[in-house]
Amino acid sequence: MAKEKAEEVAEANKKRHLNVVFIGHVDAGKSTIGGQILFLSGQVDDRQIQKYEKEAKDKSRESWYMAYIMDTNEEERAKGKTVEVGRAHFETETTRFTILDAPGHKSYVPNMISGASQADIGVLVLSARKGEFETGYERGGQTREHVQLAKTLGVSKLLVVVNKMDDPTVNWSKERYDEIEQKMVPFLKSSGYNTKKDVIFLPISGLMGINIDKNMDRNVCPWFSGPSFFEVLNAIEVSPRDPNGPFRMPIIDKFKDMGTVVMGKVESGSIGEGDSLIAMPNKEHVKVVAIYCDEDKVKHAGPGENLKVRITGIEDEDILAGFVLSSTVKHVPAVTEFVAQLQIIELLGNEIFTAGYKAILHIHAVVEECEIIELISQIDMKTRKPMKKDKIVYVKNGAAVVCRIQVSNSICVEKFSDYPQLGRFTLRTEGKTIAVGKVTAVSGAYNFNY
Repeated sequence: MAKEKAEEVAEANKKRHLNVVFIGHVDAGKSTIGGQILFLSGQVDDRQIQKYEKEAKDKSRESWYMAYIMDTNEEERAKGKTVEVGRAHFETETTRFTILDAPGHKSYVPNMISGASQADIGVLVLSARKGEFETGYERGGQTREHVQLAKTLGVSKLLVVVNKMDDPTVNWSKERYDEIEQKMVPFLKSSGYNTKKDVIFLPISGLMGINIDKNMDRNVCPWFSGPSFFEVLNAIEVSPRDPNGPFRMPIIDKFKDMGTVVMGKVESGSIGEGDSLIAMPNKEHVKVVAIYCDEDKVKHAGPGENLKVRITGIEDEDILAGFVLSSTVKHVPAVTEFVAQLQIIELLGNEIFTAGYKAILHIHAVVEECEIIELISQIDMKTRKPMKKDKIVYVKNGAAVVCRIQVSNSICVEKFSDYPQLGRFTLRTEGKTIAVGKVTAVSGAYNFNY
């Protein structure tokens, strides 16, 4: 029996593993699509679905029953909004997927950030229903902000699914689908996506499960002959992480369970039972006692995996989200300031961006107050190179700038060019994303035992 289990684990490890994050405006149907995927890939049986259907009916929320699979806590079911980043797993022939169902509601954007920072592929869900796409897309809607965040957080491939195509106001209309695509393409380009290579548009119905696991029936939608959602996911190529590089696992959560257990996604290198690692930035040496991948105990794990790791040598109260488990040789730098290239998206009111500007920094799982202490140069948007002019004092909306950023506590960051996942960030203030950026130089990093 144990041998069979071990073989199963080995088999599971052969398939590539990808994290998929669902993003988009509240009510676009993210949780419903997530639920439908789990149902269609055999992760949830009919009995559970019937139970959810009854629960949803009792709360007079009939069309939400699929979302109940993803939304597990009472607050989420009552509101029909996903608050925490839901997690679930499914497999296709070539790939094991973890779905990260990120919340779409305005007050929950920080949760969406922690979901997207772990994702390889983004699924942007848009509602085709009359008025709903517009609400999500116009200023103040979540669609724009989520796309910009996803790009910064390293979601390099985007599947744009136009959902609710079965809605009576849409009825699989090609005109409506084309209108949404034409509005989204320029915006996706301006957010840094190559719309020819890295973006795919698909019409679907999450509630009816159409064009998710099987190709579309021509009677339903005569004008679309493209692939189904699962086919697109199977075929997506993402750039590989280095299994032999220095070990990096940003910690997103921790808890007590027969010792200290930390959760996170391996961004570089590999981990094995018995390994000696270092928890940064507080330089605590730790030992790996056990590794769990999708609830299964494994001996080793490589980059891209979401893990729970039991460690000794540190108490759970001494660990914060944003700490990084790192190899002892070439460990992750811990700094209180760094140089970054920033793209300013939208300053509040008529603010200007200058030295002394304060905001909240989100970088991998770190959330810290920061201050801009120096503007170094402005970047020419056409050439992408620094402009040759005297010292700049301030910049306005839409500008790109190289600046020095300071935080009060030591945080773990890497240069974007070395480890993109640990070198890209957003600056937020009063609940709005004001800038996205990447770390270009890590100054004052202490180094020992190199």
